[in-house]
Amino acid sequence: MAAAGDAPWLDDAAGRLVRPFTVSNGRTRPTMALDLLSQVRATGATPLGHLGPEHARALDLCRGPLPVAELAARLRLPLAVTKVLLADLVDCGALTAEPPAAFRHHPTDRALLEAVLDGLRRRL
Repeated sequence: MAAAGDAPWLDDAAGRLVRPFTVSNGRTRPTMALDLLSQVRATGATPLGHLGPEHARALDLCRGPLPVAELAARLRLPLAVTKVLLADLVDCGALTAEPPAAFRHHPTDRALLEAVLDGLRRRL
């Protein structure tokens, strides 16, 4: 059953009534690079211009830092669409985006890469 805040965007029988590509006005690439683990947070600034309901919901969810992947899941939108929406909000000053803490200084930290490799080996 669709939540009250989802109407008229969701329908129990039909699913999503507005296709994801319409949410981003057909755009498939954000204006900035956002990693799955990039942390986004609302700045408190009021965005200028028209925001769609998905922009407003994303902004509401970002009161505290939230990774891009988590936000996409909460919005129930594809990652590519979520990144476009978030980039719009960063561009208008309503959000900030930071790379994951582990990658800020050493994006190819050997210890981190070895830990990931060890974890993958244990699962296989």
